[in-house]
Amino acid sequence: MTHTLHLTVQHPHPGLAIATIVGDVDVHTAPTLRSGALEIVQQGHPRLALDLAQVGFCDSAGLSAIIGIWHAAQEAGGSLSLVAVPDRLMRMLSMTGVDSLLPVHATATDVTDSPPASAKR
Repeated sequence: MTHTLHLTVQHPHPGLAIATIVGDVDVHTAPTLRSGALEIVQQGHPRLALDLAQVGFCDSAGLSAIIGIWHAAQEAGGSLSLVAVPDRLMRMLSMTGVDSLLPVHATATDVTDSPPASAKR
């Protein structure tokens, strides 16, 4: 496991940001993910997608960060979706029921082509 996490952000549409996450999301790096994502939301991009294709590992601290980001996006009138979720993380999302809260997309293009999710949750 690495103790570094990198976020790169694209803004394909107004209000939408796609953050590509590179590295492991664990107790050491989850705060970086959370603060980086919350900053994106606070900068006026409440519709956020996390591209997780390059995440090698995610533990419960990472899952907690994702849930916290989801809450913050909803409070800002937006949404959180996940892109290219690795199998191991998808199993954790399914076991915890989080997969029923967050839309999961195969590619970032799927996010840009989909209409904004309503803030009904």
